[in-house]
Amino acid sequence: MMDRPQGARRVLRLLSCIRFDEVLVLQGAPLLGAVFAMGHFTYQSAAMLLLLVAGNAFLVAHIFMLNDWSGVHQDLRDPTRAAGVFINRGIRRNEIGALLLILLALSLMTLSQLNAATLAIALSIAVAGALYSIPHVYLKGIPLANTLLHVASGLLHFLLGYSVFRSPDMNGLQIGLFFATIFSAGHLTQEVRDCEADLSNGIQTNAVKFGKKRSFIASFVLFTLADALLVLLALRGTVPQVLAMVVALIYPLHFYWMLQAMREGLTFESVRSLQTRYRALYAGMGVVMIVSVLLAQKWIYLLP
Repeated sequence: MMDRPQGARRVLRLLSCIRFDEVLVLQGAPLLGAVFAMGHFTYQSAAMLLLLVAGNAFLVAHIFMLNDWSGVHQDLRDPTRAAGVFINRGIRRNEIGALLLILLALSLMTLSQLNAATLAIALSIAVAGALYSIPHVYLKGIPLANTLLHVASGLLHFLLGYSVFRSPDMNGLQIGLFFATIFSAGHLTQEVRDCEADLSNGIQTNAVKFGKKRSFIASFVLFTLADALLVLLALRGTVPQVLAMVVALIYPLHFYWMLQAMREGLTFESVRSLQTRYRALYAGMGVVMIVSVLLAQKWIYLLP
């Protein structure tokens, strides 16, 4: 029987397989959805926010673990990922399978404490993750369908937070469409980054099917459409007007970095560097969104 220190080390090694950096990135859309819908900030709403963050973290971790569990054999053949694959770190596939089910259960248990609409959206996100990753369905390997799935998933992630405080409405759908477009554009960029590995594994992503350059340009077109939508929403007063100024500041930088990546041949390293940079830009935009909504709605105080 495994003693306690060995058991604890085993659990920590298993938990280390979670992609915590990716989980952190995908906290943004639900949190911003909640901020746009919340209204006044109270102790009760703070508790609901904590439940949302915890539930979404479990949910996103589940989706990434499912992706890793399903694609383990392809990842082992990818030189950029092989060293970090759980099998090469002494973790069995059935252990990852158990962990991803536990994460899903924890997510649904946590989000069920909020309301039925939030739970239903969480279930829809889990289904989308399964459609993307599980064998025999595997929408990851079907061009265009995978992009449409990411559009839907990006919208659902925003509405997950929005639904905690308000039923999804036209304003929520319009703002959520910005996040959906950003999400799908970012995934197209990732397909370009991983094109060589996906090609060697026989995975028909958009980049494999249509070529890296075309997919890369398509990803930037989607980023451009998302930024244009945010400017339109700002001019209409759906979101704070300062966000139009933020887009005007970050778009030229993103455009310059996109051209730089193309000049460097869209190598794995150049595209990964671009991803790091534009994620920082949009994280900064997210901070501005939160602060501007706080100021506009005047809920920077706690109510008893």
